[in-house]
Amino acid sequence: MKRIIQVFMMLILVLVVSACSEGEGASEGENVLERVKESGVLRVGIEGTYQPFNFLNDNNEYAGFDIDIANDLADRLGVETEFVATKWDSLIGGLKADKFDIIIAQMTVTEERKKSVDFTDPYVVTGSVLIANEGSSGISKLEDIKGKKVGVGGGTTFEEVANSVDGADVVLYKAVNDYIQDLINGRLDVIINDQLLMSYNIKNEDLPLEIVSDVVNKDEIGMAVKNNSDEFVTELNGLLAEMIEDGTYDEIYKKWFDSEPLVK
Repeated sequence: MKRIIQVFMMLILVLVVSACSEGEGASEGENVLERVKESGVLRVGIEGTYQPFNFLNDNNEYAGFDIDIANDLADRLGVETEFVATKWDSLIGGLKADKFDIIIAQMTVTEERKKSVDFTDPYVVTGSVLIANEGSSGISKLEDIKGKKVGVGGGTTFEEVANSVDGADVVLYKAVNDYIQDLINGRLDVIINDQLLMSYNIKNEDLPLEIVSDVVNKDEIGMAVKNNSDEFVTELNGLLAEMIEDGTYDEIYKKWFDSEPLVK
C-alpha cells in the first residue's frame, strides 16, 4: 500500500512539473504588445556604448540612431520608452528573462539567433569592413587578415567573419571602444566592425584610422523580441513601414549618417 501511494505521488509530481513547463513555454509567446500598452512603457534593451547607435551623450542621456527609432516607435504605440543598458553578450538572455520587451541595438539577423528570438523586418542594412591604422598596407580584403591580430566584439557577426579566415589571430572584446583603442596603440593589426559606425566615429572623433576594404559581409539589422510574439512583430513591422512611408525614417537616418539608407 505504501508503495502504491509513493508511485501515485510521483505521478502527481510529474504532472505538476509538466504543467509548469507548459506554462513557462507559454510565457515565451505571451502578448507582449498588450502588456506594453497596459503598462504605458516600452522597455528597450541596448548596449549603451555603441556610438552613434546607442550611447550616453554629454547630458548623460541616451542618444543615437537606435534611440531615435525606439522613441518614435513608442510614440506611435502611445507609450514611453525606458532604456535598459546591458552588456552585448547578455542582451538575448535579458530579453528572455523579461528585463526588457525588445532589443533595438544593431543586432544582425542570423539563423542561429532566430532560434532564441523573433526578429522584425530589417531596420538597417549595412556591412562589415576592415579598419586599420592610417597608412597601413597589406590589408585590403578579408583573406589578408590571415596571420594578423584581429580585434572583434565577442558574440557578434564580426567574430564569425574573422573566424572564417584560417590563420587569423582573433582577439575577442566586450566593448568596441576597447579594441579601437588597442588598434590605435598598435596591439592589433586590424579590426572588423560596421561601416556606418566606423565611418561616423573616424570622422567625428578624428580617429587616426581608415577603412581599408569594401564591405566583406552584408548585415541586415532587426529588432529582437521573445519567440512566438507574432502580434508584437506584426505591429512593429507596421509601425516601421509607416515611419518609412511618412519620411520619418529617412530624417532619422540622415541625422546620424548624412547618407541615403538602404532600407526603403
